[in-house]
Amino acid sequence: MKREIILVTDGDSIAQKAVEKAALNVGGRCISRSAGNPTPLTGSTIVELIKKAKYDPVLVMVDDIGDPGFGKGEQALKDIMEHSDMEILGVIAVASNTEEIEGIEVDFSINCMCEIVENAVDKNGLETDSKILYGDTVDIINYIQERPLVVGIGDIGKMQGKDRICEGAPVLTKAIKEILNRSDHKKNEE
Repeated sequence: MKREIILVTDGDSIAQKAVEKAALNVGGRCISRSAGNPTPLTGSTIVELIKKAKYDPVLVMVDDIGDPGFGKGEQALKDIMEHSDMEILGVIAVASNTEEIEGIEVDFSINCMCEIVENAVDKNGLETDSKILYGDTVDIINYIQERPLVVGIGDIGKMQGKDRICEGAPVLTKAIKEILNRSDHKKNEE
């Protein structure tokens, strides 16, 4: 049976705490060892950790530490997305100030006020006038054969205090819940 995965394109220490909190909020699991700036593990190592997780959905962090090129986080993301045992429910594309990148077209975003918006958002979680989100670990998604649902979000755990961990990382949690609601996540059938 395939494992249900949500990928998050951020992995710094604040993002890690936010993703761990959000996983608890939705009854999922977080691969904490995937956190790092840049991603410290290979995609194949992360896949093995996912397979050992007790239940789904499994949240995985990937990060390129601001590298506009093809970095460790994008390689790990590609390896996980292309693995036959993984079902990617969605990708939470995190906005950053990285320049000279292609960016990714979002299906929708969650702004800093926890509202669903049509366009991309910036690092502060404010809606932009474009569907293209710019982040340092997102370009590779454009080249994956089966493109997953892509949800834009500002800098998780931050957004000028709007996604604070002590308040339950509400913006990130909303993004995860929207992915679960729009997928065939097995918990929806229970």
